Amino acid sequence: MRRITLSAATICGGILSLLLHAAPAQAQATRTWVSGVGDDANPCSRTAPCKTFPGAISKTAAGGEINVLDPGGFGAVTITKAITIRSDSVEAGVLVSGTNGIVISAGATDQVVLYGLDIEGVGTGLDGVKILSGGVVYVIKCTIHHFTGNGVNSVSTTNNGKVFIKDSIITQNLGGVNIAGNGVANAGAVADSFIDGNTSFAVQANGLNNSIALIRSILSNSPTGVGLLNSATSISFGTSNTITGAATITTTLPFK
Repeated sequence: MRRITLSAATICGGILSLLLHAAPAQAQATRTWVSGVGDDANPCSRTAPCKTFPGAISKTAAGGEINVLDPGGFGAVTITKAITIRSDSVEAGVLVSGTNGIVISAGATDQVVLYGLDIEGVGTGLDGVKILSGGVVYVIKCTIHHFTGNGVNSVSTTNNGKVFIKDSIITQNLGGVNIAGNGVANAGAVADSFIDGNTSFAVQANGLNNSIALIRSILSNSPTGVGLLNSATSISFGTSNTITGAATITTTLPFK
């Protein structure tokens, strides 16, 4: 009978190969970073940042946060999970041509936060922020401009999906903010924001059970300041808003 002798090197090599193939994929980080001089081949850490939001989002865990280190253009991105994209005191650009800026297609309970972003459509972009699904979307301290569609367009299929816009500027789009759930109820709220010079309307709600609320905001230089279509409703909190153009306010509520 033939004797088969395996060398120690052969055995160790085989074990190592098995271990390498069995190793789990690299865990996603709860906080990642992007930089104008980064590289998407990096792990998106503070010292080795990525270059784009799409590069960083693939390495960021659900519920995590992408932070901007320094000024740059970080690309259009589709968001499919709960996440925060945040820029504090540096210019974080999303510049697109012929497409949407940020598309949100997240889960029914997911929360998405966009903070401190400059979303630019250069006159050919479609929607600045397009919401297809998701629980709650926050747009805070953002500038959204020069889109051929809407600055914020909520056509979510998530029942009771919500979008909150605060301390933001939405200007020179076809429409400012559109709340039109795709066969379900959607709600929007605009607070302390400036929505100016949009060609068609400043804010609009479209469809039964869809609504838009306004708090301490300026809606100016659009033919329609507040538009309501197909039994949608609008709410103004106190007399805190300045609105030019045609406007339909369904309910005015006092501050409490």
